[in-house]
Amino acid sequence: MTALEYRADGPAVSSPRPLKICLLGYRSHPHCGGQGVYLHYLSKALVEAGHSVDVISGQPYPELDARVRLIKMPGLNLYEHANPTRALRWRHLLSWADFFEWWGKLTGGFAEPYTFGRRVAKYLGRQRGQYDIVHDNQSLCYGLLDIQKSGVPVVATIHHPITRDRDLALAAAPDWRYRLLVRRWHSFLRMQARVARRLAHIVTVSRQSQEDIVEQFGVDPGHIEVIHNGIDTSIFRPRDDVRRIAHRIMTTASADQPLKGLQVLLQALAGLRTQYPDLELLVIGRLKEGGATARLLRELELENVVRFESGISNEKMAEYYASASVVVCPSLYEGFGLPAGEAMACGTPVISSDGGALPEVVGDAGILVPAGDSEALSAALEQLLGDGALQAELGERGRMRIQREFSWKVAAARLVEYYRGLISAGEARGELRPLSLPVSGDKAEAA
Repeated sequence: MTALEYRADGPAVSSPRPLKICLLGYRSHPHCGGQGVYLHYLSKALVEAGHSVDVISGQPYPELDARVRLIKMPGLNLYEHANPTRALRWRHLLSWADFFEWWGKLTGGFAEPYTFGRRVAKYLGRQRGQYDIVHDNQSLCYGLLDIQKSGVPVVATIHHPITRDRDLALAAAPDWRYRLLVRRWHSFLRMQARVARRLAHIVTVSRQSQEDIVEQFGVDPGHIEVIHNGIDTSIFRPRDDVRRIAHRIMTTASADQPLKGLQVLLQALAGLRTQYPDLELLVIGRLKEGGATARLLRELELENVVRFESGISNEKMAEYYASASVVVCPSLYEGFGLPAGEAMACGTPVISSDGGALPEVVGDAGILVPAGDSEALSAALEQLLGDGALQAELGERGRMRIQREFSWKVAAARLVEYYRGLISAGEARGELRPLSLPVSGDKAEAA
């Protein structure tokens, strides 16, 4: 674990050697959802701390720093396929992972975490002694157990248990048929719960998520380490060159995911139009034509008030944050709350629900309202939109809080300390050995 460092003014002293780290992500879209964002910033911060980092990812692939090696682990990528039912080819029948991914999609399931695990376990089985540690980003696949058995330390980040998403989707389901589809799509959670209970080392991003993992997955709390996400304060920063637009509200939400609370925000806005006729809502997300959000926009006559944008860069996102008078985070639950932290880093005042870990991020530097309460959210918006001094005060406090308590440099340093502790403990017990493993891929459990 150590290397000799020679000093001109004295004898050699030992210093920790750089680590060889492998990060895993079964899908890592760079501009949609937090998993690709997490891989991008964590890998960059680890490289800047002097370590060697490879990222193994399925499609869609992440955008990474040039110093980070991307190892592509392609699946069938059926969610981007024009006709998924016709995506299977004869050669795919030779691969259980390919066939199972296709069959899962055809029958309404989500097989990508499982099939990614089979592929990555097979790949790493050929990489003898290549990595000091393997760190998974929420795939929680059976393949991780094979890697763990090989002797290399395995860490898994669980941002929050997806059981929360499932339960909210079930509650919003219009009928029993839709509930069946929701349950079928989330059937991968059986695997994730089993794997989480059998992994020795889990990292999560908030105290709230730690409690939920223990409750939802039955994980021993002694196996969980809380290490907060970081915010890129070099990109997400106040911008003197960007004009703040009066009465522009901004949010980041997947339009038809009940968990994100966009419909609560729309209901809150409906009552403010008379007082603020120039009110504008910018949603970073994609509107599904014919979906529940599109119908609500028509019912509330907000179609000309709300604008959707998706697929934008971090730089453009930061520019939009800086242009908004208020950023609203209306989620019913968040395992961390990255958009709230990014907005605060930009010096933009934040109104947030108290869902999940959002209060841990926002603290006393924003306005908190009860999750799901559109009337309370409307009252908070009315208060903040009409008080320029309060906007300036919250913007300044938010920026200071993020700089003081959240950064990727701090997150990476804590993770490296955690990695080294696991490696040292394994070496002391004589458990670590070169990475060489079988691919068990239990078909019965996966189904």
